[in-house]
Amino acid sequence: MRGLARILVVVSAAALLAACGSSHVVKRGTAGSSQRGPVTVSKPKYGVTTTVQRGQNLYRIATDNGITLRDLAAWNGIRAPYTIYPGQHLRLYPGGSSAGTGNSGSSRPPPRPVKKPVVAPPSSPFSWHWPVAGSLLSRYVAGEPTRQGIDIAGSEGAPVNAAADGVVVYSGSGLVGYGELVIVKHNDEWLSAYGHNRARLVKEGQAVKAGQQIAELGHSGAARDMLHFEIRYNGKPVDPQDYLPRK
Repeated sequence: MRGLARILVVVSAAALLAACGSSHVVKRGTAGSSQRGPVTVSKPKYGVTTTVQRGQNLYRIATDNGITLRDLAAWNGIRAPYTIYPGQHLRLYPGGSSAGTGNSGSSRPPPRPVKKPVVAPPSSPFSWHWPVAGSLLSRYVAGEPTRQGIDIAGSEGAPVNAAADGVVVYSGSGLVGYGELVIVKHNDEWLSAYGHNRARLVKEGQAVKAGQQIAELGHSGAARDMLHFEIRYNGKPVDPQDYLPRK
């Protein structure tokens, strides 16, 4: 903070000194009266621009070109504390639209949005099946902790079926936010999870077939009757709709 305060003091002092340190002085007066004090006048260099070099500040560029700090700042739309950047182009004359504008005075173009490469979902060796018959309530959103699967509407007690062949590796209610949960391991890479059930009908270590009922739909840990369904590849969630048949 002390360093910032010192910089602001220096900049303020430079602004005051700029009024006495530019190109030339014109003495004005009125007839029959004593002359007034010196008035600073900038020398515009029409059509001329300069590029900011590392270590330069606006005051130094202004005085080197016979221009007041305030004029140079105004011509380029730069406001106090007169921040400029190496590589920035400054106009040494008023008017036109080639100089940078804005609070910071930066004439650098806005950064282009970076396009993330489209990554194809990993291919699955299974033919997946919808675990319940119902409308989609919520879709998968990558990176969103509360949207790592899909929510499917249904009536309490409706059958929840295994989406592919596998072995039950978890059947319980110990995972916060999932309610009564069943997890089926399909091979060393693929898992599926079934949450918010009313009742679990399978035990850990039990082999199940695709389409076999493994639970009853409910609202344990949820505000309404629904199934929360996830597919995970190497422990990471993927979009179930990339693998389930289109309805």
